Amino acid sequence: MYDEIIYPEGKLVAGVDEVGRGPLVGDVVTAAVILDPNNPIIGLTDSKKLSEKKRQLLFPEIKEKALAWSIGRCSPSEIDELNILQATMVAMQRAVAGLAIQPEHVFIDGNRCPVLPMSAEAIVKGDLRVAEISAASILAKVVRDTEMEALDKRFPEYGFSQHKGYPTKAHMEKLAELGPTEEYRKSFKPVQRALGLLK
Repeated sequence: MYDEIIYPEGKLVAGVDEVGRGPLVGDVVTAAVILDPNNPIIGLTDSKKLSEKKRQLLFPEIKEKALAWSIGRCSPSEIDELNILQATMVAMQRAVAGLAIQPEHVFIDGNRCPVLPMSAEAIVKGDLRVAEISAASILAKVVRDTEMEALDKRFPEYGFSQHKGYPTKAHMEKLAELGPTEEYRKSFKPVQRALGLLK
């Protein structure tokens, strides 16, 4: 799949992806990765297509072999203030800004780009088509899942380790029964419903 994408010749390229737009709780997490063409990583693909075990194996390998990597995020309060789309764009900007080496071109997963100081290109299904985006998707997914595991230890009754904050049936039932914690995104309709703000 990777050969369809035209890389700008001689330019340092980063890939950016996000995890956590759909959940009701926690940060939206983004990652930016610049891979080393002389140090390839075998098995990169969309993080959702990999087992948790495989993601955990690739996570340290990506961090070790990449020329640069960075994590960006927006908190639930920032998501509530900006809206989830704008918060995702800000988190992507933070991930790119955090890279130790600044790229000359950025591939973004999806159909829109944040405003960046270098050229950028949105690639639909980029996590399957661009190795740098695949690597970013794995970093972001492992980081966010680890944070959901930590939240599960603090609030075991919500089942965060199972649903990772996504609005599953079991999660919705617990939310209705227990109400939201501070980590919930108050602007999301299911959370507003649990707060009694929506009928």
